[in-house]
This record gives sequence, C-alpha cells and structure tokens, in this order.
Amino acid sequence: MKRVIILFSGEGFNAQNIVKKLHNKECEVVCGITNKKDAKGLDKLKKLSVKTDVLEHIDFDSREAFDVELVKLIKSYKPDLVVLSGFMRILSDVFTSNIKAINLHPSLLPKFKGAKAIERSFESGDKECGVSVHYVSSELDGGDIILQKSFIRSEGETFESFTKKIKEIEFELMPKAIIHVLKEHE
Repeated sequence: MKRVIILFSGEGFNAQNIVKKLHNKECEVVCGITNKKDAKGLDKLKKLSVKTDVLEHIDFDSREAFDVELVKLIKSYKPDLVVLSGFMRILSDVFTSNIKAINLHPSLLPKFKGAKAIERSFESGDKECGVSVHYVSSELDGGDIILQKSFIRSEGETFESFTKKIKEIEFELMPKAIIHVLKEHE
C-alpha cells in the first residue's frame, strides 16, 4: 500500500477528512506532521490512530534550516507522497528539490496565490471561484495543477456561505487528487 504523510499547521479538518476517506483503503497515512505544537489537528489524527510528529519552525534560525530537518523527518517514513493540507509555511528549495508533494489551495489558481486566498477570492467579486490541488514547487502556489473544481457564486453570497462551499470542495477534491497522483506514479 502506498505511504502518505500529511503536513498541517492548524485545525486539521482536511487532514482528518483525508484519513477518514483514504487511510487503510487507498493508501496508508503513515504520519501527520505539524509545525505547531498546539495544532488542533494533532488530537484529530491521534483519535484516528494516526501517528503524529511535531517539528516547530520557531526552533530554527532560517527557513532552510527548518526544511533540512523536515526533509529528514519525512524521509524517515519513506513516503510515496507528501500532502500539504493547511501547512502554513513557504517551503524553500531544500524541501521542493527533495520531496514530492501536493498542496490544497482555496482558489482557482493562478488567482489568489498565498495567504488569505478565500478572503481575496470572495472580495474579488469573481463569478466563478473554487479550489485547486497542485504540485508543490519552488514558486509559491505555482506548481502544475492536478485538479480544480469551481462553483458559480450565488446572488447575495455571504462570506460564510462562500467559505462553506470552498470547504466542501476541499473535502471532495483532495482525496481524489491523492488517488490520482498515487495511481499516476504506480
């Protein structure tokens, strides 16, 4: 069975969704790694019997020094794929040149790269909005697109209803993208 690692920084809802949909079915989630010791996703994954590790970026002098240790930790698990699911770190070439990874982004890339994508997408007034899954590259949110799914904004859309649509698409799209990438590299 293919081995997957999930990187996350916060609540871990997408990581939890991936584990529930794919773990011990389509792949084995061998570890969830976070860069924040108080990330709520730690409890979610532990309750699903998934091993977790914490590697705090604040313990390192530079982005590259953190990435060196992150790459070592990831490689110790011998994963087939690394999945960034709310991992709020800009990764250096140290990471991108050593790890095959995919990332979930809450906009239709190339629009609204980087942080606060949901807010910026909502405020844009664009009629068509959505979610992307892409390969991680040295360019922030600039790797090749794997899958995208869009929706048409409703009249009178509120930020809350907009965010809910984005989250529902994320929950659907990321597991599909993981299966797609794992099968593509069989």
